[in-house]
Amino acid sequence: MESVPLRQIRAAFDDNALTVYQAYSPAIAQPALDARTFVAPFKRERMTWIKPSFRWMMYRSGWGKKPGQERVLAVRIRRSGFEWALAHACLSHYDRDLHPDAAAWKEQLRASPVRIQWDPERSTNQQELSHRAIQIGLTGEAVHRYVDDWIVDITDATALAHEAHALVRAGDPAKADTLIPAEQPYPLPEHLRARIHASA
Repeated sequence: MESVPLRQIRAAFDDNALTVYQAYSPAIAQPALDARTFVAPFKRERMTWIKPSFRWMMYRSGWGKKPGQERVLAVRIRRSGFEWALAHACLSHYDRDLHPDAAAWKEQLRASPVRIQWDPERSTNQQELSHRAIQIGLTGEAVHRYVDDWIVDITDATALAHEAHALVRAGDPAKADTLIPAEQPYPLPEHLRARIHASA
């Protein structure tokens, strides 16, 4: 089996858009589904995290069972917006291989409306894997762009999450894999790869 690079964006995408996942309470999710974007009581003032990895979203939300994360949303966003986010991002932690010093990182963090975290990816069985999945935190200008410009559509993926979880619990993760949208390596220009410290 071919090894996966340590830090690689994998997503379901086409020429124009890609899918990211979020999980919210019904009070936030249902208005978003109705409006096909995020509306009140969603708060633009708070950082919002988007995740291209369905399996990592399942880990984070407990397959859509954790309080406040009962509705799993599949959000299709424009690739141009996604790449804008990466171009204006800063790692959420200091990395001596990427930043000249801690002060330079803190200045970039202060000026950047996007945060990047690379967390251990999860298998369908929710085991920790050796490679990472990306989380992208949007704040300030990035949240407004996300809500007003980037979102193409929002669909409810809660039933998919529950169905896949039932198969995993029944000991059939391979069948669950057939339900989960295929995620392919996302092509990154070199300047974006360097900005988010993705693997070559």
